Amino acid sequence: MTAETLTIDRVDRRLIHALLLDGRASFRTLAEAVGSSEQTVARRYRRMREAGVIRVVVVPDPRRYPESLFLRIRIQPGAAVAVARAMAARPDTSWVTVSSGGSEVTCAMRTASSEDRDALLLQGLPRASQVTDVATATLLHVFDDDEAAEWHALPDGLTPEDRRLLGGGTSRNGAASRRRDGRTGVATVAPVGPEDDDLLAALFRDGRASWAAVAARTGRSEAQVARRVDALLAAGAVFVDTELAPKPLGFRAWAMLWISAAPAALERVGRELSLHPETAFVAATTGATNLVASVLCRDTDDLYRYMTRRVGPIEGVRDLEVVPAMRVVKQQGSLMDGDRLPDPLAADAA
Repeated sequence: MTAETLTIDRVDRRLIHALLLDGRASFRTLAEAVGSSEQTVARRYRRMREAGVIRVVVVPDPRRYPESLFLRIRIQPGAAVAVARAMAARPDTSWVTVSSGGSEVTCAMRTASSEDRDALLLQGLPRASQVTDVATATLLHVFDDDEAAEWHALPDGLTPEDRRLLGGGTSRNGAASRRRDGRTGVATVAPVGPEDDDLLAALFRDGRASWAAVAARTGRSEAQVARRVDALLAAGAVFVDTELAPKPLGFRAWAMLWISAAPAALERVGRELSLHPETAFVAATTGATNLVASVLCRDTDDLYRYMTRRVGPIEGVRDLEVVPAMRVVKQQGSLMDGDRLPDPLAADAA
């Protein structure tokens, strides 16, 4: 079954909402929150995963990197896909999109060293004949502190009672993944070292893998795996992210909003945007604009209404640039298969 032929019903939509809140919740817990049987929920999840609609991964928190950047790379006509693929092949990019019209490639980049960053920005990209201009913005703050901050534009959302069943313990927005130091408000991050590479590789392949499966792939005991992952999640060094392919879900207008907000209103505007059902990501940045938001809408008419009726009236918004995405090449480190998310588990079944 492909993503194009998959029919999504109320149970599927409620399951997606539950997984956005807690991607590693057991099928029994998910079934209680969704209001279905454990067998049905497990079957629906596998069906959507195999169709490339949903994928659960465990990834390092970008805030543990010295610097996270957004790159807006202006491209000569006809070269956008080649440049996007080259950027997507880099291990330090987490997502890459090609804008409508193919004039711009947008990347999120997590830099582990200033040498790698400078080699790309000061030498590699400026020397590429297809590149006409590069603008960079440093990520300063992600607005994800509210329990409703995950994307929730799908209908059939969860009630507060349903959400309490899940607890949000391991998601990007869950309490355990954002434990803070009471004095400074800064996440207490457990060190992630080379010894964790095999562990994180197994959980990036399948964020819902059992401890037994992860232990088998890493050569560790189940107890060792469980303790280490729990420690990393509790400290905020890693988080569980539920990735969605929006087009099969009926959301065909994906856009980046580059927003200039009055400095005194920046925090308030960012928080308000993060609570909109349409937003999947909102952050404060440096650069020509000071806010960026990733927005998913059903179509261009829906996007127009969102711009004019939701974003435009927000007090403090000075300017708005909308850059629709024609193609998503990489998402949360996963190379996309057209409009589908990859399913690494399919190789095991082949």
